[in-house]
Amino acid sequence: MNVSILDDYHDTLRTLECFKKLSGHEIKIWNDHVQDVDALARRLRDTEALVLIRERTEIRAPLLHRLDKLRLISQRSVYPHIDIEACTRRGVIVSSSQHPGTPSYAAAELTWGLILAAMRQVPQQMSALKAGKWQIGVGNSLRGKTLGIYGYGRIGSVVAGYGKAFGMNVLVWARQGSLERARSDGYAVAPSKEAFFSKCDVISLHMRLVEGTRGIVTAADLARMKPTALLVNTSRAPLIEPDALVNALRAGRPGIAAVDVYETEPVRDTDHPLLTMANVVCTPHIGYVTSDEYYLQFSDIFDQILAYAAGTPIHVVNPESLASVQAGRSSLTTSLPVPGEF
Repeated sequence: MNVSILDDYHDTLRTLECFKKLSGHEIKIWNDHVQDVDALARRLRDTEALVLIRERTEIRAPLLHRLDKLRLISQRSVYPHIDIEACTRRGVIVSSSQHPGTPSYAAAELTWGLILAAMRQVPQQMSALKAGKWQIGVGNSLRGKTLGIYGYGRIGSVVAGYGKAFGMNVLVWARQGSLERARSDGYAVAPSKEAFFSKCDVISLHMRLVEGTRGIVTAADLARMKPTALLVNTSRAPLIEPDALVNALRAGRPGIAAVDVYETEPVRDTDHPLLTMANVVCTPHIGYVTSDEYYLQFSDIFDQILAYAAGTPIHVVNPESLASVQAGRSSLTTSLPVPGEF
């Protein structure tokens, strides 16, 4: 198969041991980021299997309609960046392992690193030291303070454990099923969303971005936070209402933020509001970007390609795509396994 891999910024994937799984296939790796439909259509015109690195590139109908050879999109985790309905109409299978029971420890570790860095002003102190200044302010410790976990899933539960290890009081707010799991794990649950935002000294967001969670953190929520509080987002920027975080920081509630995610990525504008604020620690969406995490993710992604090539696709999120092929796109069936082989 002709396999294309987008957005491998540091040409990392070919260095992974699991890359050998694709031996025998024609592989093209792109190391830059392109979102322009015309440019992507030219790059991917011969692509049969497309590998995506998380949500770096959006795959929408205008692009899909120009990729007549595309048969499979292979990736991992959620897929708000993919037009699943358009894929189904085009007979393109989307395989995406949801990796149940395997949290991204890399993302959890970065979250904790950002909490420590923001509370102790690590980036600011380093910059000052390099500029010839000695101690520019007084930081804050964590022990005895309240850590709020908004969204108690695979990553949120790990971060809660880190907070407990640091002697913090952990408070959880989430949907009902997650609250019950938090209680069973021994953590306190906030009586309301309002109480959660007003009581916590650190709040870390750990939710997937779906329509039900888009903008779930409102300007009113942020205004309830303490002026000494820290808001951490290593999940997805649109969990917060547009412009709400910047405006809240300017208003002084919360007093600090640490973010790894942005409305539009990659961020190239050095005048981006969050990058210009002294009370914000920013990283370039590196929560999952470690060699260990890449190995885990791409072992799944490459296995999905091998399974498709063998006629037994796995982790298919749009099985209706096969019916679409049978109903009206016979030109695509030549290289697709028949339904009975799935």
